[in-house]
Amino acid sequence: MSENKVPLCRPEIGEKEIEEIKRVLDSGWLAHGPKVKEFEKKFAEYIGVKYAVSLNSCASALQAAIMAKNLKGEIILPSFTFPASANAIINAGCIPVFAEIRKDTMNIDISDVEKKITLRTVGIMPVHFAGQSCEMDKIMELAKKHNMTIIEDSAEAIGTTYTGKKTGAFGEGCFSFYPTKNITTAEGGMVTTNSKETAEMVQTIRGHGVSKGAYEREHAEKPWIRMATMPGYNFRMNEIQAVLGIEQLKILDELNEKRRKNAQYLNRGLSRYREITTPYEDKKGKHTYQMYVIQLDEKIDRDAFVIYLRNNGVEANVHFFPGVHQHPYYEKTFGKKSLPVTESISRIVATLPMFPSMTKKQMDIIIEKVGEALKTARWH
Repeated sequence: MSENKVPLCRPEIGEKEIEEIKRVLDSGWLAHGPKVKEFEKKFAEYIGVKYAVSLNSCASALQAAIMAKNLKGEIILPSFTFPASANAIINAGCIPVFAEIRKDTMNIDISDVEKKITLRTVGIMPVHFAGQSCEMDKIMELAKKHNMTIIEDSAEAIGTTYTGKKTGAFGEGCFSFYPTKNITTAEGGMVTTNSKETAEMVQTIRGHGVSKGAYEREHAEKPWIRMATMPGYNFRMNEIQAVLGIEQLKILDELNEKRRKNAQYLNRGLSRYREITTPYEDKKGKHTYQMYVIQLDEKIDRDAFVIYLRNNGVEANVHFFPGVHQHPYYEKTFGKKSLPVTESISRIVATLPMFPSMTKKQMDIIIEKVGEALKTARWH
């Protein structure tokens, strides 16, 4: 792609990943095998937990984590997220309760979470937005006080830290390896936990309700015996995805540092425009900029701003509009809800390109085109 066009994101796939994929193809073991086990072990070590269980997506990870903890009741989450977060709660047999977000971090507002707690509340799903951790110290304190389970939606925060601890290590962590994320396995997810019981239950849920996968059974005396202990799903990751993850994990910290440097460059360049608020970084954590999301002054027509950029070589986008509580299914099922901060923020956010290999020229183009877009997108 020409440097004069800037994509929203770009996965960083190198020759090493391609070589390892070929090795897997040559091995003949393409499904749930040794590379999946290796990826799980290394990912658990990276996050700083005892167990990691791979799945085919973060949506599956969220659903499996809720089911594995046997939660029945209400789970509080932000509406400012992708529908997968709320969908997983419903698919696991629970009820989503939407809370407000903070204007600066665009993460869940703890004060509003407290207001939403009822006798039916069994969990909190903090969604770490765009690479910025939620206030996990306050969330942990609140969860302990009310005996609630924490299901961390860490889809956008692989490698993000808060108070020196990685997201996904506070509660039951759920990760995404979609191509837009900090590392990718094309599609894929992971549950992280310090509970052996939870890890084993997630393994059973992901594999049709059979507690042992094909690789474990291969070493048994009678590998053909497959006993289902529950009606599970096929949420499994394959060997090709796993080997991609293993190689990507080796360079994750390096990729995240490049994202941070790119964000700093964009922050400086965009600071000249008074109509823009650049991403906030909580001093207690380390932002990994899975996305670079700005807020626009209300005198700017956000849609016109984004369309101008897209028509002029900068692939901007919007994350997220509208809030999930305003999606047709959720309005019909749970009624119309009022979340003024979420609704206000969702109307003024815009996502600019962000990926590790972005060049200075590409970032300069973004800064220049943003200035042009601001001039053309003013409300009249």
